[in-house]
Amino acid sequence: MEIMEKIRKAGNRGAFYPHECAGIEKYINIFNKNVDKVLEGKEGIKPVAIISPHAGYVYSGFTANAAHKLLSNSKPETVVVIGPSHYVYFEGVSIARTRYYETPCGNLETDLILAEELINEFSLGYSGYAHFKEHSTETQMPFIAHYNPQAKIIELIYGKTNYYEVAGIINFLLSKKDVAIVISSDLSHFYPLSTAEKLDSVCIEAVAKKDLNILHSGCEACGITGIEAMISAALSNNLKSTIIDYRTSADASGDTSRVVGYLSAAFYS
Repeated sequence: MEIMEKIRKAGNRGAFYPHECAGIEKYINIFNKNVDKVLEGKEGIKPVAIISPHAGYVYSGFTANAAHKLLSNSKPETVVVIGPSHYVYFEGVSIARTRYYETPCGNLETDLILAEELINEFSLGYSGYAHFKEHSTETQMPFIAHYNPQAKIIELIYGKTNYYEVAGIINFLLSKKDVAIVISSDLSHFYPLSTAEKLDSVCIEAVAKKDLNILHSGCEACGITGIEAMISAALSNNLKSTIIDYRTSADASGDTSRVVGYLSAAFYS
């Protein structure tokens, strides 16, 4: 794989999450004081994939942390993070061509061998600007550094594409030993709380039941393509699913007039 840049810098450091590692560890310690409540009965699950939100840690960090803590049971050698592009329009799926990925808690190494396989298998391109400051993927990286520091990573960002393309990549990854997948997505945006909860309940039911028909009946999510692809791949690979946590920005802000929904879930054998 041709390396386009040595390090993908942490472009959202100090914005979506703390600038220093100590600040991230402080958040995680606070989250973990109550995480046992949402992981009760799930402690033994070893996920091959999770859905995790990607807002600022003050809003969605608890929900994301619970998913990544559960993922640590699997001790993956590689974690592939898949998220939607928020800032750059392009078609297809872009793979980061960097050797390292910066986090405040140390650099994560890219799995160059698996990345090369993905490029060859799926003719993946590289949209550098899409990776430059994409928070949907970047917000996952400090959690990986904390819970799975042994893992190498791959960052995949999708633009305009259908979920079949992403599902094909996920199916390929699921055939690999010791590879885990993070699907990054938030749910509905900027509705009153009651409306958001109604819309988000569609997404939650669809993930829990692995049902694309339900998903298409009213789920609103910025990363819905990734969720569609994950459900499709779960069905193809006979994976089980479980909801880990759901909440909205109102839980942190108290503002119920315009909220964003956050879901985390796990897929496992």
